[in-house]
Amino acid sequence: MWNNTPIIVLLVSFIRLVETATLQQPNVSLANNPTNVGFYIYVPDTLAQNPPVLVNPHWCHGDASSAYADSAFASLSSQYGFIVIYPDSPNLSDKCWDVSSSETLTHNLGGDSLGIVSMVNWTLGTYDGDPRRVFVTGVSSGAMMTNVLVGVYPDVFAGGSAFAGVALGCFGEDIPANESDVDYWNSECAAGQIRHTAQEWAETVRHAYPGYGDRWRPKMQIFHGTADQVLNYTNLWEEVKEWTGVFELSQYPTATVANTPVADWTKYVYGHADWFEAYSAWNITHNIPVQADEVVDCTD
Repeated sequence: MWNNTPIIVLLVSFIRLVETATLQQPNVSLANNPTNVGFYIYVPDTLAQNPPVLVNPHWCHGDASSAYADSAFASLSSQYGFIVIYPDSPNLSDKCWDVSSSETLTHNLGGDSLGIVSMVNWTLGTYDGDPRRVFVTGVSSGAMMTNVLVGVYPDVFAGGSAFAGVALGCFGEDIPANESDVDYWNSECAAGQIRHTAQEWAETVRHAYPGYGDRWRPKMQIFHGTADQVLNYTNLWEEVKEWTGVFELSQYPTATVANTPVADWTKYVYGHADWFEAYSAWNITHNIPVQADEVVDCTD
């Protein structure tokens, strides 16, 4: 008679290796979600102790499900034990994020940004997450929201990685201060025609949270393709001016590394300890490949 015990043990071991976690929509009413941003989350089967949290806002015409399906972050979450939040834009017309209104661009005033921060706070409290290790990354409109969240909520986020975005405040240029209008698309900004000095961009960031002062700021990575046909490549250098202005760094990199992280991409390091990095992707269009490993490295 066959002894099936070894086979059963192997089957049980295999089942344990199969990840059962999936994208979930928590049945909660968030305390501060004025625009009713949709809340989706991926919690791996095995969490790290005091897990880090990564927020991954989607692009225009996308949604939380497409961000979950089209990126490697859920898989990396299962590998490293961090939690991924996938917000879903309440803008049903084109699913772009509000990165222009005075509410979303001002600390604790409202807009989509405050709704996302509320998701972070709920997640940290529910899963005993590490408030010192909250990060955000996105592409296109999600990259714009990445810049917004890092700039408006430096007390919440430890770092951000923005792929093919624009500087914080660029889409809000045509909206008078203290008005709640939302400009989901700004053609002048998209074309790279809105340009400021580093000091002017830095003042935009500081104005987003006037009481924050000169305290510690989150680290930042930005990526952009030289052939971007949607958000002009010039926007990369406006972002460089903005963040070097915020960090009070020279606009001239301290290091330039060719073919990093892939061939024909160039990494520019500003200041020390890789606190601010810019990546120029030669001949890459707006459909820029997300370098998920670089994002995860930024969370260290």
